[in-house]
Amino acid sequence: MRVVLAGGGTAGHIEPALALADALRRLDPGIGITCLGTERGLETRLVPARGYELQLVPAVPLPRAITPQLLTVPGRLAGAINAAAGVMDRVQADVLVGFGGYVATPAYLAARRRGVPIVVHEANPRPGLANRLGARLTDHVFTGHPDTSLPRGEYAGIPLRREIAQLDRLSMGDKARSWFGLEADLPTLLVTGGSQGARSLNRAALGAAAALRRAGVQVLHVIGPKNTLEEEPPPGDPQYVVLQYVDRMDLAYAAADFALCRAGAITCAELTAVGLPAAYVPLPHGNGEQRLNAAPIVQAGGGLMAEDAELTPEWILRNVLPILSDPERVVAMSEAAARMGRKDADTALARRVVQVAAQGRA
Repeated sequence: MRVVLAGGGTAGHIEPALALADALRRLDPGIGITCLGTERGLETRLVPARGYELQLVPAVPLPRAITPQLLTVPGRLAGAINAAAGVMDRVQADVLVGFGGYVATPAYLAARRRGVPIVVHEANPRPGLANRLGARLTDHVFTGHPDTSLPRGEYAGIPLRREIAQLDRLSMGDKARSWFGLEADLPTLLVTGGSQGARSLNRAALGAAAALRRAGVQVLHVIGPKNTLEEEPPPGDPQYVVLQYVDRMDLAYAAADFALCRAGAITCAELTAVGLPAAYVPLPHGNGEQRLNAAPIVQAGGGLMAEDAELTPEWILRNVLPILSDPERVVAMSEAAARMGRKDADTALARRVVQVAAQGRA
């Protein structure tokens, strides 16, 4: 069986695709997997690092309004479709699984041209343009959010890396805190703005650092690889550990009792899968989907939500510190978050993909 995965540009598209690839290989180590991407996306680094073949096609951003750029799309899109079709011909694809992003649109159209069965996975509550198109071309549509509106959409959750989905935070807690130089028995706040960091979160958390320390709270703060601090927190106890990037987010989650974070689809899926409550701060721009990602978790009691503009050191001390100071409340919120999580979305989607491919060959 040969599977082509199309999802590129951002980690939100790539990570679920790679988690699915891992799940497919666990089901059948002989499955051939090829990932489609563009030269401008994170996939050029992430896909080869995970050991999967990456084939590049031209990126064709689709304008969201009628502009002169729209006139250039048909010619560029035709070239990308031909490139994607060429990859499917070479690998003799049995099924295409698309996750959205620039590469998904030509991949869907190439699969339709070649008669290759299509599976669509949409992680967000508000589908992107590529997946809205893909959903019109297939009956096999899966969503990562229960309220996503796509024709024939079936809620499946978001495929996650095994080290996240299978994480036992309680048993790994001491090891994880030692890994980051934290004390084993102090309440711990994880601050992270995602793969690129978030300046508003960084400023608010650092502003609250002294008061958090006085209250006996230690902090693991991931500021983002492109961000720098105007002033490092002074050394002292409890620890305030600042890192630009963490490649073991499973250990960061295991070390924490509570998180302060953005509300991207992957972040929400990971935190609920591991049962880590959080204060979610949705991006203040875009189409509002981050608020939609976090809203069900907050409503279920697994987190808080703050507007970016209202996130201040005082907000953290007024809203987050009382939770960290109340172990019973931390436990209750952890359990509520865990009830919202899906740990098996990768395996469940992999089984459906294999079924679709088998039906297409029958």
